[in-house]
Amino acid sequence: MDLTFNPSQTLLLGIALMAGLVYVPYLIVAYGRVSIGIDLSAPRAMLDRLPDYAKRATWAHQNSFESFALFTAAALCVFVSDTATERTSLYVLIYLAARTLFTLFYLLDWPWLRSPMWALSMVCIGGLFTASVF
Repeated sequence: MDLTFNPSQTLLLGIALMAGLVYVPYLIVAYGRVSIGIDLSAPRAMLDRLPDYAKRATWAHQNSFESFALFTAAALCVFVSDTATERTSLYVLIYLAARTLFTLFYLLDWPWLRSPMWALSMVCIGGLFTASVF
């Protein structure tokens, strides 16, 4: 059984994995909501009452959606332009690792490590867009 992926498959798999990673912080948010008591009549108002870790998880979750949109656009540009290479696969893998660490560092409240992970993920997105053009 061969589990290797070609560069085009890596792009699509990266999109699928990131779609799942977007929701990892939300599991922490859900735990925070349960710990303070869920108020279904005013779910948005609950955000102010969440513990700090759950607030950070909310922000990480929201940022993940923003990043996911850009990453998906970049990966699909490479896919449809048929310019996938080993380099674009590396961008995808680094992006996924950076976003995973970004979320972890956000939850731990380590902004000095979180910010470089955000920047690295943006560089990878830029690399994918560039690869789709050149």
